[in-house]
Parts: sequence; structure tokens; C-alpha cells
Amino acid sequence: MSTNLVSGDEPSRRVTPSKTVLRAQNTILEMIQRGIFPPGAKLPGERDLAETVGVSRGVLRKALALLEESGHLDSSAWRGWFVHTDHVSEPKSLRSFTELAQAKGLRATAEVVSKVVRPSTMLEAEALAISPAAPVIHTTRIRGFDSTPICVDVSIIPESRAPELAEADLTDASLYRSLEQLSGVRVVRSDYAVHAEAVTRDVAAQLNLDEGDPVLIGEETAFDLADRPVILGRVTYRGDAYRFEASLFREA
Repeated sequence: MSTNLVSGDEPSRRVTPSKTVLRAQNTILEMIQRGIFPPGAKLPGERDLAETVGVSRGVLRKALALLEESGHLDSSAWRGWFVHTDHVSEPKSLRSFTELAQAKGLRATAEVVSKVVRPSTMLEAEALAISPAAPVIHTTRIRGFDSTPICVDVSIIPESRAPELAEADLTDASLYRSLEQLSGVRVVRSDYAVHAEAVTRDVAAQLNLDEGDPVLIGEETAFDLADRPVILGRVTYRGDAYRFEASLFREA
């Protein structure tokens, strides 16, 4: 009795890729690992990439499919092939950057660029419900997943509400968690807005971008249990590292 490998009664047999396909896969993977195609980069068109790798377009497509299967590439019917990058997506509940990373099985990193105590501006004082020129802790950090830069995070916190934070080491630390553990301030709500901008020269250098590249800006005001504003935050995300997701419904 013959065996039908296509029927639902038998598992389909996986075809082993040819040596040519595997060589093409390894060549492209080496380009990714060497940084020729960095995270988030768009690959050249099939014709140009096939010529660079030295294979036919049919072989190239099979190699690209293997790299997508292994998690090294992402494909889009509209935009082509991209080197995979870990995205930050807006959670359905309030979570810190560190908690978002942990949910993805990644290690959140934070390099402290600067941290100073300075007088608040009029706008900052109004937003934080403090007196004009009251001292605030102004911190700038480069956040990343497994040391890959994802965003530049600027936070402004009234010193009167978290004086311990002025001397705390926030390297690789969660700001929300540090506030709660060091100062007893628990963030429970955040007003958040997102818009696009062209990146400035200073931030471009911190995120390995070119000046003028598109970035996404997330601005938040975070509140404690007493509904007092405790953080003004501005986060600049690489455009290829941020994804906004939402379920939208029409009114009946």
C-alpha cells in the first residue's frame, strides 16, 4: 500500500535545503552579524541582493525564508525584507520599559548619560504641580534591549517627592521600581501621547542614526496613588524599534 505524504493522515516530510541555499543563508547571516545590515535595516531588492550573494533569485528567496523562520529577518508584502529588531509596543496596562523587556524575554539596559538637580521651568512646575523654580531631578538615559540602543529616555521628577533618587544609581534600573523601592512612590497612572519627529544631531548620535532620520516621541505624565504628577517623561524611540498596536471598534 502506498503512503500519501500529502494527506492529513501522515505528517509532511520536510525538504532539506540545498547546499547552495544554505551557503546563501550563511552569507546573508554573516552580513547581518558584521553590521552590514544592522537591526531594522531594509535589505536591497532581490535582484541586487542575489547578485551580491552570487545566487539566483529563486535560491535567494529560499535563503531569505530560512532567515525569516530563524528570526533573523522580517518580511512585509508592502516594504520588502528587513533585519529583525525587537520592537517596543504599547502595553494594554501601565508597565515600565524594564517590565516590557522582561515580558519579551530580553534584558533591559540603561546607560545614564546625565543626572542633575536643577530649578524647574515654569511649564515643568505647572505640569508637576510644584512651585516655580522648585528643584527637579533631570535624568537622561539610553535604554536598550540586550545593549542594543532603542530609545533616549528623559525624566523629570520633583526632588521633594523622591529625594533619594538624586543619589541613586539608575544604570540598568527600572525608574518605576526605583521610585517605589527608594521613595515609596508608586506610579499607577500615566497620560501618554505619541508623535513623529526628525531626530536631532545629539540624539541621532546616541541611537546610531543620521540627523533628520524619523523617530517617534512618547511623552508622558505619570501619577501616584494620590493622583499627584510625579514624572514628566519624554522618550525618543528609533523609528524601526517602536510599533503602536490597537484594536479599534466602530460605534454601534
